Amino acid sequence: MPSTTKTLHFMSCALVTAISVGLMGYSMSTQWAKISMQCARGGSDLFNGTAMITLELFGGNLNRSFCPLFGSIDTFKVIPKLIEIGVTPGVLYALVVCLLALCLLFSACTILISLYNSVSNPYETYMGPVGIYACSSISACLSTVVLIIFVVNIMVTSMAEDLVKNYSDAAPVELQKKTTEMLLGYYLIIPYTVLSLVAIVLIYMYDHAAYKHRREQERPTEDAPKEIMMY
Repeated sequence: MPSTTKTLHFMSCALVTAISVGLMGYSMSTQWAKISMQCARGGSDLFNGTAMITLELFGGNLNRSFCPLFGSIDTFKVIPKLIEIGVTPGVLYALVVCLLALCLLFSACTILISLYNSVSNPYETYMGPVGIYACSSISACLSTVVLIIFVVNIMVTSMAEDLVKNYSDAAPVELQKKTTEMLLGYYLIIPYTVLSLVAIVLIYMYDHAAYKHRREQERPTEDAPKEIMMY
């Protein structure tokens, strides 16, 4: 059976990772971004219309007011609609979803390995601290990449403008003054990343303490006088 210290560290690691998975699960069900633009009919200098896009991870809605005519509220499935209007935004968005799924998979592996180590003493292989270092590190790295790709897709590409033009009833529109606000779903990925790193720190603290303990047990033999060792 593992020691109490080992059980506490690995159970704490499993708990922290479970909390991070809960945060990510909630983030995937809530809103990620809100994009607003001013709108005018093609050829007009009067920007008296507005268009506001609210994005969740899998769905979204577009609220148009006098953009270009009376406007409407339209809902859509994000990935199919983005692939319809342009390849690059759709691919980047699908990549975000795939990376989040991988994050959940590696977090689940971290939890399983932690629970296994809390009730047994496996060899120092991928089923020990090494496995947790690998899985939690991958989770933290992938979630950081998600944060970057999502912002790039929203702010750098013409995704939002293309969405508005796609719903503009075939009337040409001009758009300006795009403003972007990142919402709760996006920001919840940050504590997920932090908690993945905390899981690594918890196991490193135990692994380092266990290594020092092993070294202290070996030291009396190393420091013994040569006469005693010869005897």
